[in-house]
Amino acid sequence: MGKLFFVVDSRNEVCHWAKECLETAGYSVQFVLPRDVISEARIRRPSLILISLTAASAALELCRRLHDDPLLAGMPVVFLLHSGIEEQGIVALECGADDYIEQPCSPSKLVARIQAVLQRSLSYGSSTSKDAADLVIDSWAMKVSVRGNEVPTTTLEFRLIEYLARHRGQVFTRDVLLDAVWADMQFITPRSVDACIRRIRQKIEPDRKKPTLLKTIRGVGYRLDAATVWRSTVDEACDCPACRTKPGAARLSAVSMSRRRPTA
Repeated sequence: MGKLFFVVDSRNEVCHWAKECLETAGYSVQFVLPRDVISEARIRRPSLILISLTAASAALELCRRLHDDPLLAGMPVVFLLHSGIEEQGIVALECGADDYIEQPCSPSKLVARIQAVLQRSLSYGSSTSKDAADLVIDSWAMKVSVRGNEVPTTTLEFRLIEYLARHRGQVFTRDVLLDAVWADMQFITPRSVDACIRRIRQKIEPDRKKPTLLKTIRGVGYRLDAATVWRSTVDEACDCPACRTKPGAARLSAVSMSRRRPTA
């Protein structure tokens, strides 16, 4: 069998259908109960986790827990949701999901979308190093370094950079970025995204007139192509035994799509 996927959970008929489709496509699929996902994922290290949004609050909370775990932060997560509930899909993306798939859909579409997510997350578990990365992001300290040089950012600029970096290579419209990054802020327009993009380019691009990291896709929106790693620096300055044993302390996570969302 091929790559291992987790499907959460076995009581949902849609999950049974998804499991059959993926196994037919050559993947190894394991049902996991919501309460066991974190512990099992740490041991089995699946290539992707597929979650049903039937119970929306519990599913979204599970996604947040996965992304808050230092060992699992780069693991791709895809949601299954019923057709016509697009708002749930947007919320899922805001919580860090890599994609969502509306039901009903064909087996070929399900497999194609899953494979696209895997391709976008190629650097999960790869040998990408801090020195080879275009960007190094420290989510806890809210710091961004560009090829070794730290650049100052506002809270909004940091949130936008991190959101795009979590979804490297994916194109986002201004409206989606407003929902994901600006959320419920007042007095904002799609032009607010353009202004923030311009400020970010001034800080990360060698030549902001010819951007190579943060690109404009005409008629659609924006895409970040920068190779990114996440650095966890919780209690990095403290050398006491308690801090040295904390999971994730001073750990370099070579993933291109972290979903740990900073607070405003």
